[in-house]
This record gives sequence, structure tokens and C-alpha cells, in this order.
Amino acid sequence: MSYAAYKMMHWPTGVDHCAAGFVTHSPSDAAAFFTAATVGPGPEGDIDSAAAASRPRRLGPSPNLVVAAANVLEVYAVRAETAAEDGGGGTQPSSSSGAVLDGISGARLELVCYYRLHGNIESMTVLSDGAENRRATIALAFKDAKITCLEFDDAIHGLRTSSMHCFEGPEWQHLKRGRESFAWGPVIKADPLGRCGAALAYGLQMIILKAAQVGHSLVGEDEPTCALSSTAVCIESSYLIDLRALDMNHVKDFAFVHGYIEPVLVILHEQEPTWAGRILSKHHTCMISAFSISMTLKQHPVIWSAANLPHDAYQLLAVPPPISGVLVICANSIHYHSQSTSCSLDLNNFSSHPDGSPEISKSNFQVELDAAKATWLSNDIVMFSTKAGEMLLLTVVYDGRVVQRLDLMKSKASVLSSAVTSIGNSFFFLGSRLGDSLLVQFSYCASKSVLQDLTNERSADIEGDLPFSKRLKRIPSDVLQDVTSVEELSFQNIIAPNSLESAQKISYIVRDALINVGPLKDFSYGLRANADPNAMGNAKQSNYELVCCSGHGKNGSLSVLQQSIRPDLITEVELPSCRGIWTVYYKSYRGQMAEDNEYHAYLIISLENRTMVLETGDDLGEVTETVDYFVQASTIAAGNLFGRRRVIQVYGKGARVLDGSFMTQELNFTTHASESSSSEALGVACASIADPYVLLKMVDGSVQLLIGDYCTCTLSVNAPSIFISSSERIAACTLYRDRGPEPWLTKTRSDAWLSTGIAEAIDGNGTSSHDQSDIYCIICYESGKLEIFEVPSFRCVFSVENFISGEALLVDKFSQLIYEDSTKERYDCTKASLKKEAGDSIRIVELAMHRWSGQFSRPFLFGLLNDGTLLCYHAFSYEASESNVKRVPLSPQGSADHHNASDSRLRNLRFHRVSIDITSREDIPTLGRPRITTFNNVGGYEGLFLSGTRPAWVMVCRQRLRVHPQLCDGPIEAFTVLHNVNCSHGFIYVTSQGFLKICQLPSAYNYDSYWPVQKVPLHGTPHQVTYYAEQSLYPLIVSVPVVRPLNQVLSSMADQESVHHMDNDVTSTDALHKTYTVDEFEVRILELEKPGGHWETKSTIPMQLFENALTVRIVTLHNTTTKENETLLAIGTAYVLGEDVAARGRVLLFSFTKSENSQNLVTEVYSKESKGAVSAVASLQGHLLIASGPKITLNKWTGAELTAVAFYDAPLHVVSLNIVKNFVLFGDIHKSIYFLSWKEQGSQLSLLAKDFGSLDCFATEFLIDGSTLSLVASDSDKNVQIFYYAPKMVESWKGQKLLSRAEFHVGAHITKFLRLQMLPTQGLSSEKTNRFALLFGNLDGGIGCIAPIDELTFRRLQSLQRKLVDAVPHVCGLNPRSFRQFHSNGKGHRPGPDNIIDFELLCSYEMLSLDEQLDVAQQIGTTRSQILSNFSDISLGTSFL
Repeated sequence: MSYAAYKMMHWPTGVDHCAAGFVTHSPSDAAAFFTAATVGPGPEGDIDSAAAASRPRRLGPSPNLVVAAANVLEVYAVRAETAAEDGGGGTQPSSSSGAVLDGISGARLELVCYYRLHGNIESMTVLSDGAENRRATIALAFKDAKITCLEFDDAIHGLRTSSMHCFEGPEWQHLKRGRESFAWGPVIKADPLGRCGAALAYGLQMIILKAAQVGHSLVGEDEPTCALSSTAVCIESSYLIDLRALDMNHVKDFAFVHGYIEPVLVILHEQEPTWAGRILSKHHTCMISAFSISMTLKQHPVIWSAANLPHDAYQLLAVPPPISGVLVICANSIHYHSQSTSCSLDLNNFSSHPDGSPEISKSNFQVELDAAKATWLSNDIVMFSTKAGEMLLLTVVYDGRVVQRLDLMKSKASVLSSAVTSIGNSFFFLGSRLGDSLLVQFSYCASKSVLQDLTNERSADIEGDLPFSKRLKRIPSDVLQDVTSVEELSFQNIIAPNSLESAQKISYIVRDALINVGPLKDFSYGLRANADPNAMGNAKQSNYELVCCSGHGKNGSLSVLQQSIRPDLITEVELPSCRGIWTVYYKSYRGQMAEDNEYHAYLIISLENRTMVLETGDDLGEVTETVDYFVQASTIAAGNLFGRRRVIQVYGKGARVLDGSFMTQELNFTTHASESSSSEALGVACASIADPYVLLKMVDGSVQLLIGDYCTCTLSVNAPSIFISSSERIAACTLYRDRGPEPWLTKTRSDAWLSTGIAEAIDGNGTSSHDQSDIYCIICYESGKLEIFEVPSFRCVFSVENFISGEALLVDKFSQLIYEDSTKERYDCTKASLKKEAGDSIRIVELAMHRWSGQFSRPFLFGLLNDGTLLCYHAFSYEASESNVKRVPLSPQGSADHHNASDSRLRNLRFHRVSIDITSREDIPTLGRPRITTFNNVGGYEGLFLSGTRPAWVMVCRQRLRVHPQLCDGPIEAFTVLHNVNCSHGFIYVTSQGFLKICQLPSAYNYDSYWPVQKVPLHGTPHQVTYYAEQSLYPLIVSVPVVRPLNQVLSSMADQESVHHMDNDVTSTDALHKTYTVDEFEVRILELEKPGGHWETKSTIPMQLFENALTVRIVTLHNTTTKENETLLAIGTAYVLGEDVAARGRVLLFSFTKSENSQNLVTEVYSKESKGAVSAVASLQGHLLIASGPKITLNKWTGAELTAVAFYDAPLHVVSLNIVKNFVLFGDIHKSIYFLSWKEQGSQLSLLAKDFGSLDCFATEFLIDGSTLSLVASDSDKNVQIFYYAPKMVESWKGQKLLSRAEFHVGAHITKFLRLQMLPTQGLSSEKTNRFALLFGNLDGGIGCIAPIDELTFRRLQSLQRKLVDAVPHVCGLNPRSFRQFHSNGKGHRPGPDNIIDFELLCSYEMLSLDEQLDVAQQIGTTRSQILSNFSDISLGTSFL
């Protein structure tokens, strides 16, 4: 092998950091938009209008949410749905079933942009100066000392790097003071007024980032530059403050405080370090110092400080104005300090105070606050999310001059969060690594009765585990009505004294959740419930699923992940040689308009030379003979016209319009009149239907438009004159219907402000649904040019020259001429002729444009190329600044009509390219059948289906494309949706084997994730899972925290003598009532029920008190008595009894009962104590290998006893055991990996070789490539190393030492490898078949694989990778090569060979434009098609699920 590929398949989902700020728009934009949207025609009542006026102010403009998960950065917009007010005539019913709170009926997160970075985000903040027309900047900090500022750029609808600051490398080496490893990366915080940011790097170096002062000068206000557009805060310079020079030696946290003229930085630091064992003599070691930062003078005088803070202080919170000051959060107390006053609050009995301090108020309940996350809900209420997942509210009681006291109260329970942030003044976001992240709306105005309603049952905890419908508890709307009239008005006048009451009345509703499957501690690979036993080849892979242990504590769950979708089959029929299928509606009268739930009426099936028509009533019945459809030839397209009152069927020589089953009109197509020499009929190649138009592309490449008339329901043929004259051949065309509450595309016209008023006037007549101007025709020529026309006038409104090259941005040619000089043309002439030939063969074969539901949704444009590439673009509107627009008349086409046209062009329309992970690569014939089918509701999801040899679903969730392949039936010829009595929101597809299948999406899964996922709540922490294939059972270790009395815990832990001493102590104090939480372990055996897809616990095996189950595995042992093989469940445990008791453990063996009706699923057949914790078990050629403590023993099984036959002494503690044939690989917790072999004849385990370095192993596994065996290990520094055993090599010290074959930095802790056989692909079929890849899961919730590849592919892709490091602009300016270097974290390490290629970097090749792809391929001496076929071979070979 020697060469491997690293490929992520499921990106991290555990949220590490979150922040809120106006990134994509400024507060003034949002406020203007918001008031326009909410203050509708309200009732004329005086009080009501006051309430309506206060509502937008209460909600306020809502900022963006920025979320970071490991190396993934996502920016979301919060979209709130306002509830239709009773008098306000709200016509459209709100789609979400949520309760109404503050006039909001629902809210969800919508993706603006996301990036995968070449580096993990260590810390994140948002810099904003609070000005109305300024946007915020995202500042990210990366490992060692890199800081990048990103701002949102409207022109590309994405983030752009505005500044980069790096304090690494030889010239900054002195900052480390000789220290090599630092526990934390840089921490970055922002000044609340946006004047500067500060980052703490290398432990004691404070980097001050000075923001450019825009418009703060007195003159600046009148200058036009400020008013022009909303600019973002940007950093102009940075300098360092060495905190050592200020007598600090351990900084714990820092924060900027409010209320000073200059930025003031408060630093929490520890003067003399202490630890838990020295509390008696040193306990109040922390202090805070406030520095006034003068950036022009680069001075930082101390303005106040406070000493004698508890040693466990760990966090500072700046109190918002008007109070200002800081809160110091300790594990057992909270302290408030400002320049003038201070006060504090004890949280439990463990808090201590320095002598002579005044009496301190205690909170009325006990709580520990270490590792809590906090955010301000208002200017005096801060919400804590504790380590147990409780939400606490702390009120700072303020009388207008000083802070009098702090009040803490319990609120609710939520997920265990890793980051929280408030978004505006009515939402907050709980980001979590251990559970789903939640978007929560809060409000002060709900009355007592409502709160009672929310808290009376346990399910009212805001927990991510409950289904969404149950979680959104309904508040009775009438209760709310009378509350709002009183309390919302009074809320405006609340002064500080009432703030306590307001804290008690906060109510919450979970509005949205982001799925998280991390941390993946372990997973196993088993059969799905709807697996097909007869599947072969690639289709067989979608029989399997991953069952993962994810989450922790009450957020613990079993995540069931599948990479590909396997639909639930309702029925299937054999149907050979099918060409296409369509379902149509039939509405006989325009009565009820419940369009969303209308059943389909007919299914039209086009065969090779005839058409079948079926009724889709209670059952599918063929009605081909009795209907007037044209059934003698195959159908090209079918659909509904005239508001679903008619059906149109287009076939090769003509078209028919039908009313139900009766034909009302027939059209025959002839060639155009200008060529009247022969008027024989001309065939239709493809058709696109958008009510009331039909666009036809003929076989000869001409285009015809059928125009419908709503009054008579008839069609007339019209050949657009614009195409007759033009010489360019049309490659693909489609119609786009811009539907929705308000047409989106018209907003992008340069005279949009004129037309909007008119459109509203038309709206009143109720005829707006047939507005003619909402249909557009998109045409792509063979030259690659794309044009958008208005229909039916065929006026060109948008054109772009080279669509097929896949540029990152599509801009209208007219507006481009304004900005760019003729540099582009000069560049074109100098291109090498060699590249031109390669690019000429690429054609576009299909276009589609669609806008899915949602008030803020924007259309997507898809183009399918003949090499299988799917180009995907998302439209956005960008208004160019005024100064450029005036130069329009200078455009080269200077004729008069172009000037008028330029006004009505969609000049502000732009498209940006969206990356889409579609693996398929196949040559598509130019005149093939259409492959893209859009759907609006399949099982509640919307998106498009891509048929072909590798079919895939592209679901549109939160304006983000989620690609889920469907491999289970091989190639799919045709697809359509079906909604009728027996198949609710299902679909039909025809496979290439000739089967028509009617299916539904499996409803248990959530498809808004990288992979379809089903989460099964366990209400405990899962630790390890394994799969028993014979009965499809999943044995799983779960631990549940249980509260026990303290004396019971102590008596069982210590020996008898010390108990007597303790009893005397205990009785004297009140410690009898103290409790202690212990984890109780059990092994649950779960089974997936076949029909419903829900999981059931079949049996549980409880552990003893203080016994932790460490490993559970299915082992096959050879019974020496009966001479048969037995499959048993092996459990290894350890007793955790503190450091005074010697470690013990147990080995348990259980057998599965075969009979169906027996009470016990498993029976214990063996149990024995061992010295040392039993941390890993495995079966080796019928023997049982047990790692107990530092010893590995091999045992043979007699049916009742285990007898040791061989042993090996491991160094410290075995983390993982792997076995291939008679080879054993084990990883040690500190001493790297060992490679052993087992010899039957001498019955001995002997060491073959080991790695002499020190390595904290997390997981190990064998990597098999044909006949070569490699050993893979992952470690605590987030690296992966591949070793090999080569006794003949000189450097292996006569075979004692394992040699390094490759090393790579993954950037996440890999906890489990799984070895799976790779699938043979066309490109590598001649190669060796015995090839295995490793699937891995990591603690961030990511899944990927490491796959062996052959040398030729490796060399080609490695040179491409080196090229791409420079050829592609990387987000945040991060260098992928430095990120993927082995991180030794200060330990001595000899660099190994660089034999792994990184697909995270290589996938950026597909996002380059065609010219750049050909360029790069030519420079490394290969072709684009060769590179892309390598990509697709590897993704095919590793599509395991």
C-alpha cells in the first residue's frame, strides 16, 4: 500500500462557539425591514395600536447567528414568523404549529453561508460598534496565534477576509518564552463599542487589535461616504502587551467592560497558583485588574483592581450599561465588582471568605457553577447554563446608583451547552457539543397560569430529545391576549426594582434545533430494518447503517446514521422499457384551494412506443383505453395548466389539452412558416411546463412556446422571433415560474422601486396569481452562453457569457461591462490552444431553476453538464453603488433600444456557486431524458431528485442543499411524486431493471443533516456498542447518574477501620443529609423493531455498585468440550473505588437464547474477577484475549471455564485490541502501539515490533491493502499515524521497531476505527480486490475514512494537492499544509513521510471554473477527466452506507 487517502464524509456537528451580530445587514436595514413587515393594517382601537407599535420594538431587528463546529463556520439568519393578528386579517395560516409568544408563531434558522476551514476555530467573537449603519465583523482565532477578521461582502454574498494577524514563526518565537505546548489556543474578545479587540495568545501575550475609526470624527458625519452603504468594522493595526511585565503569571479570563470613554480591559489572574490539596493554606489567590487601553499612545494604566477572590474563579462577565462593572464567576460563589462598589453571593456550603470580610448573602438553593456558560437576556438578567444542563437566572439588583445584591433563581432545564449567546432581545441560542443545539425564544410577558402550564410535567424541560411537536408546548392564546394588554405596556416602564419579578415571569419556547451526533464515542455497523437480502454490488451497501453512541448524561442518545436513502416500499410492479412517468392533478371546478393536500388524479407512464394512463384513486387502475390521451406513442412531458383545471400532454408530433379524461384541444407542430417548402411535422425533443406556458425544444434545436389563455383554457403556438434570426444552437432550455407571496426576481430589476407599488395595487383584485410577468425562460446555447428572457415578450433580462465553465459568480453582462475594462478579452487571446480543445467537448444537457417555499427563499439554478457535473447556483440581489450606474450608456451596444432595455433588466440579479457533494461521474447523452425532477413535498421535505446511474436526493433545508444518494436500486430511469389515499406524500420511480416502485421516505429519519439521522434518546451516557448479527441485536453500555446518600457511598468505598473514625465526624455535622452522585452502569440490549422503526430495550444486564462496564464485544469462542464454536457476549468491567483500593475488574460471558418466547434473552455462563480493570476483549482463533490492567492473557474456553494459555505484559493500560488472523495489535494509553503474534504450537504471544515513541493512543486498527498490512493509530494530539512492520529494513533495528508509513493531522480526536472492505470500481477492477478502508468517528461528530490507494493515483493527486495549496484562495487565509502537519505538541518527534492525500483540500478542485481546472490539470501533466474519474472511483469505493 504505502499510500492512503483521507476523506471526510460527515462533517463535525458539535457546536464549540457561537456569537450573534449584524453580519449580513446593519441594524438600520433590519429595523426598516422589520417595521415594514410587522406594522400591517391593524384595528383602529387606541390601545391595540399602542400594543402593535410596541411589538416591533420589543422584538427589534434580529442579528445573525454565527456558529463554529471544529473547522466548520456557518452564518445563519433568524427568520421569525409573525403570528397573524386577529384584527389584522392575516390570510396565510402560519406553517409552524408553535405557540404564539410576543406575536411570533415560529422562528427558524436559515443558512446564509458556510465554510469548511483548514484549521480548527479556537475562539470567536463579533466586533460591532453599535452604529445603526455599520455591520459587524467576525473575528476568528486559530491555534498558536493566528487571527482572521471576516466581513460579509454583498457582491459575492459570502464572507471576505478583511484582515489577518499572525504572531507565529521565527520572528515571534520569543513570545513563547521557550515553552512549546499551550493548553489553549488564543482567546479573542471584543470591545462592546467596537473600538478594538483583544486576543490572549501564548498564555501571557495580549494582542490589541485597533479598529479603524470610521465617521467618528466631527467632520465625518456629513460626508457622503457614511451614508452610502453599510460598511463593516475593520481592524487597522495591532500591537502586543506583555502581561509578564505587569506582574501577571497566570491569566484565567479577561473581558471589556462598559461605561468608560476609552476601552477598559479587566483581567482575572492568579498571583500565586494553588490547587485543591492546598486550599487550607492558600485559598483566595485570584484578583482582577482593570486597564484603560489607550491605543494611540499604546499605554495601559491600571485604573482599579480587586484582590482576594476565590481560587476557583474562572470567568468574567461584563455587566451591560447602565449598571456596568463585572461579574466574577467562581465555582461556589459569584462576585460583582465595579470601580465603586462590590457585592457577592454564595452558591453553596463550600464557598469560603477571607477573614474580616462582611456577611455575605447566600442563595436559597445549592448549586455548583463551575463550567457554566452565560449570556445576558436583558441589561440586568444573566442566564447561566450549568454543567448539569439547568438554566439559572441571576438578577443584578440595581437601585439607579449602586448594585445592592445579586439574586439567583432556577428556571428550566435544557441541553448541556458548550456556548450560549443571545440573539437580539427575544432569542437565545444554546450551542452544544453533547446534544442538539437549540434556538429558544424567551419572553417576559407570559402570566403565572401560562408558566404553570409549562412546568407541570417533566416534558416541559427544554430538552432536545423530545419530538418537535411535543416540545413546542402550546400556550393558550386567549390567556396571552389579556396578559399582553397589561404587562407588555408596563414592561416598557419597568425600572430596576421590578426586574426581579420580570425574571420570574420569563417563559421559553424552543423554536428550532440543529442536529448534532457528536461526540461519537463508539459505533457499530449493522443491517437496516428494511434491508434487502438479495442486493448485490453497490446496492448492497445501503443495507447497512451505523449505530453510534453519542451525547452525554441526559443528552445521551443512540444515533442511527445512513449515508444513502433506502425508501420504504409500498408496492412494486414489473414495467419494462419505461421512458418517463408523470402524475397530474385534475380539478373540475375552482372550489376549495387547498392545493398543498390535493390528491393526484392520473399517473401517465411513457413506454418506448406507447403511453399508459392510470387512475390514482384508491388503487391504481389502468384507464388507457377510456381516456383521450394520445396513447399510440411515447409522451415527452405532461403536467397541469390553468390552475390545475386542465392537463397538457406533449408527445413527439403534437400536444393535447385534456379536461379530466376528455380532450379539449389538439395541436400539431409543423416547421416554421419561413421554411414553407416542406411543412411535414417536426418532432419535439423536450418540453418544460410553467402554467400557463409550455416551452418546447424541437429536434432541430428550434424553440416554440405554447401560450395558454385562462378564459378559454386553450393554447396557441408562438415561435419566438428572437431565436429564428440568431445563428446559435440552443443546448438546453427551461421555464421558471417565480411564485410565492411576492415574486423574487422582479425585486432585482434596477427600476424595482417603480414596479413594486403597481404590483401591490394589482394584488387587490385577486388575479395576481395569474400575473403574466412571473414566468421566465432560461436558455443555454451550445457556446455556453446563458440568457434569461421574460415570457411571453422574450425580452432578454439577464445574460452571462460562459455559464458552463462554472464561475464562482454569475453577473449580468450589462452590469459587468460597467465595472470591468477589456482586461478579460486580452487574457482570452493568449490562452493556449491545447486547453481550448479539451474544454470544447463540454456541453450543458439540462437546466432547471426553482424557488422552494419560504418567505425569504431565493431561487436555485441547476445546470447538468454532459460529463456528469452538476453546477448549482443560488440567486441573490446586489445593488451596485450609485457612482457606477451612471456609466451605462457607454456600453458597446450603443443602440437606442438597448438603453430602454437596460432599465428593465435584472441588473441586480447575481448567482453565486454553491458546492454540492455529488459523487457521480457519468457521461450523459445530449438528447437523453430529463434527469432533474423538483418536488415540493415528499414526506415533508422539498428539493430535487437527480435520476441516472447514481441517483441522489438534493433536499433544500434552511436554504441549504443536503445531498443524500440512493444506491439501493441501481440506476433510476424516471421519478415523480405521488400523493393519494394509500401513499401520502410519497413518490414513484422506475429502475433500469424495469420495476416501477411506489415508495415513501422513512419517516423516522431527519434529513436536515449531512447524513439522514435518527436519534434515540437513552437518558444516560452511552459508552460502547456492538452488533450481534444473528438476531440483529445491539448490546450497549449505558451509565445513568444516580443520587445516593453520602454515608452509603463512603461505607462501601473505604475499609472498616476508617469508617469508625468517619462515623464520629459524620454524626457531629449535618453531613447525614448530604448526597453524592454516582454513575450506575448497565448493559442494555436493544433491537430495532421492523415495522415502525422504533428501538426497544429487549433486556438489561445491571452492573454491581461502583462497577463500571468498560467494554462489550461479541466474541466467537471454540468450546474445547463440545468441539463447537459458540457466539457469546463478553463484558469487561472495573470497580472504581478511589485511589486507596487496588483495582479489580470482572470478565462476564453471556450466551444468547435461541428460542423466541423465553423470558431471558441472555443468560450468564461465566463470571470471574481479575486483578486490574478489564479494558478490552477480543476473540483470537477461537480463544478469548483479555486485557486486564497491564496484562494481556489468552484463554481457552471449555464451556464452563476460561483457562489461560498465554500472556503478554503490556506497559500501562490497554486502550484497544485488534486482531487479523493470528496477529494482535494493541494500543496503550501512553506508550503507543504494540504488534504481537500468536503461535499455536508453542502457545505463546510474542512481540514482533513496537513503536518506541510515546503516544497517547485513542484507537488502533489494521489497514489491509491486498497483501500489505499496515497499523493505524490515532492519538490525543488529533493525529493519525500509519506504521508498518519491515524486519528486513535496516532502520527497524532488526524488526524490533515499527516504521512510519504516513502521518497526518486530522484536527479531531478519533475514538474508533472500523475496517470495511472497499468496493471494486471500474477504474481499479484489475487491481487487488482484498482492499479494506477504515471508517472512523471523532469527538466532534464527524465521520470519515482512510482508504488505501495505488501509487499512480497517489502521485497524480498529490501533485494536484500541492498545486491547489497555492491555486485556491483559502478562507481565512489558512494554509492547509500547516494544518495537516503532524502536531507533536512539544514532544520530540521525527517527521515521517507525507503519504496521505487530503480530500478536504482536493474537493476544492471541483469548485474551480472549467478554465482553471483545465489549467491546473495541464500544469501537473494530466487531464481534468482523469482527475475527476479518480475522485469518483475513491468515493464509489468508500460509499459504505
